[in-house]
Amino acid sequence: MTDLCEELRARRPGRPTAAALGVFDGVHLGHRHIFAALTEAAGRRGLAPVAVTLANHPFSVLRPEAEARMLTSLHERMRLLSEAGLDAVVPITFTREVSLLTPRAFMTALRDCLGLAHFVAGPDVALGRGRAGTLAVIEELGAELGYTVESVGQFALDGAPVRSAAIRNALEAGDIALAARLLGRPFVLDGPVVEGEGRGGGLLGYPTANVGVGPLQALPADGVYAAWLLHAGDRLPAAVSIGHKPTFHESGLSVVEAFVLDFDGDLYGEQVKLEFVERLRGQEKFAGADALIAAMRDDVERARRILAREASV
Repeated sequence: MTDLCEELRARRPGRPTAAALGVFDGVHLGHRHIFAALTEAAGRRGLAPVAVTLANHPFSVLRPEAEARMLTSLHERMRLLSEAGLDAVVPITFTREVSLLTPRAFMTALRDCLGLAHFVAGPDVALGRGRAGTLAVIEELGAELGYTVESVGQFALDGAPVRSAAIRNALEAGDIALAARLLGRPFVLDGPVVEGEGRGGGLLGYPTANVGVGPLQALPADGVYAAWLLHAGDRLPAAVSIGHKPTFHESGLSVVEAFVLDFDGDLYGEQVKLEFVERLRGQEKFAGADALIAAMRDDVERARRILAREASV
């Protein structure tokens, strides 16, 4: 409880708060629907709107074997949340101790350590040990502890609820367009440019920037994509390959490699983002390097046309 209070107090605004709680992975349209209700309610009550985000997914503690894939890194999630019109974004660490807190203990911590006066509950709210803190329980506790509660309905698009799981499913299917619609923006990967196998610039003639992503980062389906590489204020066209390089490896972890068109600079060690635009094809195992090079040449030209068209819109 002490660590939780310290994290809550670390970014507590200087006035009472209206707060929403969640992982907010992806900061998608459903989350923004909650934040719109939060900021509106806070304005009516003269409170500071605050998002309390779980820095790590609860599965990392409760079901570590599940390996929950995250749509955004914590760094990118914090950036997106900070742009959502909130007074503060408060990351808290979901630990075994936090998982065992009763709903009363957790809501008391929000009241005492964050100055909670109003709680905005999303459609799937269930907090505290055993997810016992349902909306009815939170409202009952509010009457006792001195905070008010407001429930926000599920946000839907084309009749289907917008949830992080739906976006992960779209990515797994390689449906970049659907993922972007549910997010309300293009899907982005961010990370440092790391050392690769060195085969791209030598054997293949297409030097690539290997983007290091975390082991629990959700990735689009293996394949080749047209994307923008964002770095130091520049938006550079790129063809991005995701997969285990089946022409050279039978299996292995997926790697993210970006060939930046018409660029000969050095990005090694730099932090970059990849903004995905369109899937060109799935990963294929070619008979050898020559066949792969021919396919890559076609990929690059298709990516060039797609990105030029998008840039002109």
